[in-house]
Amino acid sequence: MKALPKKSWPYDKLIAAAQKALANSYSPYSKFAVGCALLGEDRAVYSGTNVENGSYGLTICAERAAVFTAVSAGCRKFVAAAVVSNSEKFPYPCGACLQVLSEFAAKLPIVLVNREELTKETSLEKLLPSPFRPGS
Repeated sequence: MKALPKKSWPYDKLIAAAQKALANSYSPYSKFAVGCALLGEDRAVYSGTNVENGSYGLTICAERAAVFTAVSAGCRKFVAAAVVSNSEKFPYPCGACLQVLSEFAAKLPIVLVNREELTKETSLEKLLPSPFRPGS
C-alpha cells in the first residue's frame, strides 16, 4: 500500500467528513472511535460513525453506518471511502464491513487515516479479495 499525499482529492473532502463523523462516535467500551465517509456515484458524501452497545453484538461500525446512510438516501454505488480513527494504527475495516461494502462497490478505493493524520491507500479488492456474492 502506498502513502497518499495529505488531503488529495477526492480524499480531502472525504477525510474531513469522516473526521466530523468521528467526533460523534459513541465508543465508551473500546475507546476506539471511528468515522467513515463514502463518496457516492452521485458525488454526494455519506458519513457514519461507530456506535457501541453494552451488548457488544449490537454495535455498528462506522463503515456500515455510512453505507446504511447512503442507501437510505437512495445511493447504491460508491466511488471512494475514507476511514479515520483516534488510534495511532490505521483503522482497517472489519470483515463484516468489507462484505457489506462489497455489495455496492467491488473495487472501492479506501484511504485510511490515523490520529496523526497519516494516510494509507488501499482498496476493497485488496482487503477482501474473495467476497461472498450471489451465486457463490
